[in-house]
Amino acid sequence: MNRFEGPRSQEARLRYLDGDFQVLSPGAYVVCAVSGEQIPLDELKYWSVARQEPYANGLLSYQRELECNPALRSRKG
Repeated sequence: MNRFEGPRSQEARLRYLDGDFQVLSPGAYVVCAVSGEQIPLDELKYWSVARQEPYANGLLSYQRELECNPALRSRKG
């Protein structure tokens, strides 16, 4: 990090909790576990507590859930 960059231009490290997250290292964004897209912290809405992964949107979260739990594909609602 050069002297002009602050923690706001870095990736944050978070601990994902039920309905909230805890900042372990300050930063401006996290990286989506599926797409690699940078997600600004104020726009972060989707994550997995079990896998400790953030997602850029609900569809990517759902796709990752199906990827990790293939048995969910065969469930009938």
